[in-house]
Formats: sequence, structure tokens, C-alpha cells
Amino acid sequence: MRLIVVAVGRAKAGPESELAARYQERAAKAGKSLGFRAVETVTLDESRLPDTAARKGEEAAAIRRVRAGRLILLDERGKSLGSADFAALLGRWKDSSEEAATLVVGGPDGLDPALRAEADLVLSFGAMTWPHQLVRIMALEQLYRAVTILAGHPYHRV
Repeated sequence: MRLIVVAVGRAKAGPESELAARYQERAAKAGKSLGFRAVETVTLDESRLPDTAARKGEEAAAIRRVRAGRLILLDERGKSLGSADFAALLGRWKDSSEEAATLVVGGPDGLDPALRAEADLVLSFGAMTWPHQLVRIMALEQLYRAVTILAGHPYHRV
């Protein structure tokens, strides 16, 4: 199963991008032995349309073009899920031969309601609003944490 993080908006070079890349690499290495074929990131441009709803719609269309398999949207109004439960969910999807799981970090305007309706899971990292760069890092770290949990590696301590 492939694990894909799709983010709307460009990531600036710097320590945040380096940390995201480090977690992506760690997740990919740790996940191979478990049957996770790849950990990928896809960056999409923010829409420049003048209307907020139209921007969200255009970004949703771009997300639909690159997504694969199960769709997980990151949104502060989503469901709060512990790391072990998130790992178990990914493990179940992998074991049921899902092609991929796509985690989406929306743009500054948020996500299109129609895309939310299509999601297999709307997940929250808490009620607070997080900077885009940090959410990418957090998503990739949670993928790394999930594969280490599934592997029985001591990275995740309770």
C-alpha cells in the first residue's frame, strides 16, 4: 500500500522542509518490511480564483486528480484519533489490499465541503489551527509513528 501526503500550497525551503523530508524517508524505510510500498508527498498550487468557494472547488479538483485509495482529510473539525488507533486503521487497510491512503492538508481557505463528503476519514490534530508547514511535518511524523507501531518498534512509547 502507498501512503501519500497531498498538501495545497508550496513548502518553503528551510528546517521545516528538511524535517518533513526526514520523517518521509524514515516512514518509507520502516514501512517497506510491512508492505507499505512507498511514502510520497505531492504539493499542489493554491488556487488564485477570486471567490473562496471557487478556490476550494478548484483545489478539490486538483486533489481528486492525484489522490489514490482511501481519502483522509486533515481538518480541525475532524475526528480526534490516537496514534495507535490511526496505525491500526492503516494496518487494516493495508491488510485488506487497499491500493493507497491519501492524507490531505488543505490550503489556507480549508477544504471543499464536497471533498469532505467523499472522505473515508476527516482527522483532526486538535481544535487549534496549525501552520501549514507544521501540519505537513505532523502528518509525515504520524505516518512514521504508525509504521513503527505496526512493526513493534519502540519509537512509540505509551
